Amino acid sequence: MSIQETSVQLWGVCTDDADEDTPIYSLSDCSLNRYRSCKMLLDAGCRLSGVYTINPEGFGNGGLRVYCDMETDGGGWIVFQRRQDGSVDFYRNWAAYQSGFGDLSGEFWLGNDNLVTLTSDDSQGTWELRVDLMDWDNETAWARYTDFKLSLGKYNLSYDKYDTKSTAGDSLEYSKGFPFTALGADNDNWPWNCAHYHKGAWWFNSCMRSHLNGKYYPSQHADDDWGINWHTALDISILIP
Repeated sequence: MSIQETSVQLWGVCTDDADEDTPIYSLSDCSLNRYRSCKMLLDAGCRLSGVYTINPEGFGNGGLRVYCDMETDGGGWIVFQRRQDGSVDFYRNWAAYQSGFGDLSGEFWLGNDNLVTLTSDDSQGTWELRVDLMDWDNETAWARYTDFKLSLGKYNLSYDKYDTKSTAGDSLEYSKGFPFTALGADNDNWPWNCAHYHKGAWWFNSCMRSHLNGKYYPSQHADDDWGINWHTALDISILIP
């Protein structure tokens, strides 16, 4: 599977003690309401995928601009990474990944600080993580994980369980519990910087079984080191989004 497109997204799963109030303000326009998540927007009738401002805890009056996927797997997903055409360079340093970069309507990384704040918002209960991949033959695969979180500091990756119904396989398990590594910030278990070698940034172990921030190739390729990678969706004859 040589990857053409990727989308990585979050979905708030309300628990019994989670705050399930719909809007903070009762207005008819989706762009004016102050909802805490894409799921709340969807439940309120905002069914078009696109860029919205949500207002989770920790973001102040300005809220957070996000891309909401209102179609995939029931909709209501906050997309925090997308690759689709190679228009944005993902070989960046720690500060860039910390604050986020790119275009919410195209390719982007939402920002590790934003992910920490989002996944620390107890009003949403727990967060599910979904990875969607598409190859150059338009074949798709997905992987889903429960109780996704990032920690403060080095942004260690945490989740509870992998959904065994997923079609892409579990390539994230090798990264579970590991901190984030980027250009100029080596937090992996390899003697050198995995981010430098693999031309991106990720939760590298020594080094990876997945790397969705790798080099984007504009056509099918066989580069298992620098390209966008999800090993369990890998076709032995070529490579992997």
